Amino acid sequence: MRRKVNIGGVAVGGGTSVKIQSMTTTHTSDTEATLSQISRLCDAGCEIVRVAVRDEADARAIRTIKDNTSIPIVADIHFSSALAILSVENGADKIRINPGNIGGEEQIRAVADCVRAHGVPVRVGANTGSIEKHFYEQYGKSANALVESALFNARILEKYGVQDIVVSVKASSVPLTVESYRLLAGMADYPLHVGVTEAGTKESGIVKSSVGIGSLLLDGIGDTIRVSLTDDPVEEIYAAKRILRACGLETEYVEVIACPTCGRCEWNSMQLAQKVESRMFGVHKRLKLAVMGCVVNGPGEAKDCDLGIAGGKDKCVLFRYGKPFCTVAAADAEQTFLREIEKMLYEKENG
Repeated sequence: MRRKVNIGGVAVGGGTSVKIQSMTTTHTSDTEATLSQISRLCDAGCEIVRVAVRDEADARAIRTIKDNTSIPIVADIHFSSALAILSVENGADKIRINPGNIGGEEQIRAVADCVRAHGVPVRVGANTGSIEKHFYEQYGKSANALVESALFNARILEKYGVQDIVVSVKASSVPLTVESYRLLAGMADYPLHVGVTEAGTKESGIVKSSVGIGSLLLDGIGDTIRVSLTDDPVEEIYAAKRILRACGLETEYVEVIACPTCGRCEWNSMQLAQKVESRMFGVHKRLKLAVMGCVVNGPGEAKDCDLGIAGGKDKCVLFRYGKPFCTVAAADAEQTFLREIEKMLYEKENG
């Protein structure tokens, strides 16, 4: 089992649930804008938030941010041990650094002394742009180079007494990312922060992240995840939750299955499926719903669903666990189905 690391009261590793992270896109020193974005991330289901620390103003702003939110804050720092120390002194719950670019031996020791004194964990993040030179020369751009570079830097921190370490080995290539994490998982017991870096815009980024993160989660690899999207960071949370659900790692939610439709479909099942999924996304109750285009596959393929609907040209059939119980006009299908969902949710809530 992997080590357990406490990040501002949120446990990562040690057999705990996979935690969802994101990163703000605001200037951290603009505390009003940063807190507004953090609030939106929290509402979406984010559990840990990372902020960029570019200068002293960003580092000092962490104090104001911490005073106005309860979510753990991770300070992302490069090239300055002083900013790493200042971020911790201003309340950062964790720092993300690469010891290879934070300074020399004395600077790394100073950061290690600071995080130890404050009980703050560190994420050592290696990616294909930050591989140590000697490992790159030995292995090239490869899983071995990424993993050896990450472990080399983690061991520098351990040399100075830091034990609460999280490690990541990200690449923009999905196969390389997956290969690297699989290799790392067998070599060390650090909790693993998993993600595909620079995954791209919303559409392509979700696909790459789903394949990469999903493959690893199904292997039992990954203690905290971040879906990196060139988009509103709230979209990262929605995508992460869907990945966890698809991997069976989140069960208290409303699952909506729907057929892709075909030429047999004679009603707007697609619109209803989208509406139901949108309404139910934030509902934390275990329920399975089906919106099927026609009766050919409807009740049969969805017989394990709590509630489902299948349509024809003029009428729709509602069913529970594959057994029809109601027929309604197609024009009334949406209203009737949504009403039945609310009734079922009430029944589950009240036993």
